[in-house]
Amino acid sequence: MTICVIRKNNIFFNRLSDCSITEEGYKALSSALRSNPSHLIELDLTGNDPGQSGVKQLSDLLQDPNCQLKTLRFLGPAADEACQYVTGIVGKNPLLLRELNLSEHELGDTRVNQIAALLQDKHCQLNTLILYGCSITEKQCLILTSALKSNPSHLRELSLSGNQIKNTGVNHLCDVLKDSRCKLERLRLSECEMTDEGCSAVTSALKSNPSHLRELKLSRNKLGDSGVKHLSDLLMNTQCKLEKLEFLGPAADEACQYVTGILGKNPLLLRELKLSGHELGDTRVNQIAALLQDKHCQLNTLILNNCCITEGGFHVLAAALNSNPSNLTELDLSENKLGNPGMKIILTLFENVQCRLEKLKLNCISITDEGCAALASAFNSNLRELDLSRNQIRDSGVTEISSLLRNSQTLQILRLSDCSITEEGYKALSSALRSNPSHLIELDLTGNDPGQSGVKQLSDLLQDPNCQLKTLRFLGPAADEACQYVTGIMGKNPLLLRELKLSGHELRDTRVNQIAALLQDKHCQLNTLLLYGCSITEKQCLILTSALKSNPSHLRELDLSWNKLGDSGVKHLSDLLMNTQCKLEKLVLYRCSITEKQCLILTSALKSNPSHLRELNLSRNELGDSGVKHLSDLLMNTQCKLEKLVLCGCSITEKQCLILTSALKSNPSHLRELNLSWNQIKNTGVNHLCDVLKDSRCKLERLSLYDCGITDVSSLTQSLRNTKALQFLKELDLRR
Repeated sequence: MTICVIRKNNIFFNRLSDCSITEEGYKALSSALRSNPSHLIELDLTGNDPGQSGVKQLSDLLQDPNCQLKTLRFLGPAADEACQYVTGIVGKNPLLLRELNLSEHELGDTRVNQIAALLQDKHCQLNTLILYGCSITEKQCLILTSALKSNPSHLRELSLSGNQIKNTGVNHLCDVLKDSRCKLERLRLSECEMTDEGCSAVTSALKSNPSHLRELKLSRNKLGDSGVKHLSDLLMNTQCKLEKLEFLGPAADEACQYVTGILGKNPLLLRELKLSGHELGDTRVNQIAALLQDKHCQLNTLILNNCCITEGGFHVLAAALNSNPSNLTELDLSENKLGNPGMKIILTLFENVQCRLEKLKLNCISITDEGCAALASAFNSNLRELDLSRNQIRDSGVTEISSLLRNSQTLQILRLSDCSITEEGYKALSSALRSNPSHLIELDLTGNDPGQSGVKQLSDLLQDPNCQLKTLRFLGPAADEACQYVTGIMGKNPLLLRELKLSGHELRDTRVNQIAALLQDKHCQLNTLLLYGCSITEKQCLILTSALKSNPSHLRELDLSWNKLGDSGVKHLSDLLMNTQCKLEKLVLYRCSITEKQCLILTSALKSNPSHLRELNLSRNELGDSGVKHLSDLLMNTQCKLEKLVLCGCSITEKQCLILTSALKSNPSHLRELNLSWNQIKNTGVNHLCDVLKDSRCKLERLSLYDCGITDVSSLTQSLRNTKALQFLKELDLRR
């Protein structure tokens, strides 16, 4: 070390710039000046490397009352200017600071150059530099980062948030991040007008030097999908030690973590967000709303089915979607209790010219015709699909929807299943579609009760050459399959039929399930169901009778002949017959292998609900003594109004014939036709029948005794001659 001392008028000047002096030399100088402080007024130490303790030694010296130093230089002119500027702001020499915060101070080119000079100087050992909202430009960012590159090893935290440094500035900063001497742990670049390009540069730089950074904030930049993807890839780097990555606001970040926990994927990388069945509550809804507002969020589909969202939650969601509406094309809020007020809140989306919503599902949200009127008023021209199923909108609501259909040029799919729509509503719909038939291609009306005229209205609509409907659903999928199957056989839609005859078709399980679904549907109003010889099993009989029990009031005739129903099948059929809504008038169970036990079950059911049955055919079943006895008990019931009884080939004996005729004698006035053909009742049986014919209340019109082993008809002819029976009897069959 060379010391040049010039004595002039007892004033000393000491200049030691760029002399490679370190902390030890600074310590020696301060010690010497303390021992003889009175003469030296200027000391120049610029360009040396004192370390903080060296700077502290001389700074403490300046506080000595005997020290005459007027000028103490550590720094070059620009850095010295910066030092004075900063001291004026923060009240302390920045060379003694570890953190420098100049946030919200507009620095301009001059100050940035001075700050850069300060950062370059070896005396400056800042750990934290915060320059939030300092109006730093891309060019100024280059100056600052060049300074940091020359002295990067001390800096641990840097914030340039709120400055429009853009991708160019970010690229300059990345040169610092790539430097192996850079030990930066926290970097904040929020609101810097960075795009995916800048984000790519940051992640690339951090991959090349990833081990130190713990916190990275990039919120309120337009990073786009690829930017988010770059950040996600960075997190997968095994050397990456990032503990905190923010590119969203706090609430949106919470939502991001919540959704990632459920779906296993960052929602910013998703196009569809489905949280159905999760009870969100107001806090979560607020977080989801913050996520939806963020420009990084570019969801096309949002499904919040059954999330227990409140009216307040709908306000928050609608506001969020209105602030960032252009990406969303599908919204499902089904099974939340919006009601009419919530409906009106959500419909504010349609007022936004940026709204691109094409698919709206509001299934089971407790709206009425009031909500439908609001929808028709606010309807958006982009909407392609609308689902209002399971709302009690009724005919008045459908009238509002019909006005929408008359004016819509875009709606292609409309679902109104289980909406309590009747004939009047169907009429309104078909009228609207006739006036504007060209756009709607799918209409779902399953689970409503249109009556035959309602079905006819829309069936006629399908014949309109201008009608573009490709799918018209009255039925559920299985019933619809049955409809197509039956139409193929019968050549006509079964919903327009009163009689369905599938006799001789082996249905099997699949078809039976489909037919059952059809029978359950309110659109189906069959009076007659003929399933003769369809190979129906016990299990299938359960399926069919269960369906008929759910919609029994229209059926008047049922034929299950030539099917082996078995014990359980007969039991399930009996359950149907006991139903007070069952109005069955004709039951045919020819050759169903019904046993004595099954006959008991069947007749017990008919006794509990006997007033509607007019015709019963149990032919070709072995009823036995007890079966005939139970049947006779039914016939004796005063509520029994049976007019036709067919028991052909039931192996009825003379004794059993006596039991039957005794029952008929006690309640003879309703029976008009009796067929006992192919039973060996013989002459004795005929004699018992004569007792019935002699009764003045007997009004029998047809009696068939074909092949009954009868050899003597004298008693029969005498009975007919001596009674009024011939006044009513029109047909008597005694062949063979």
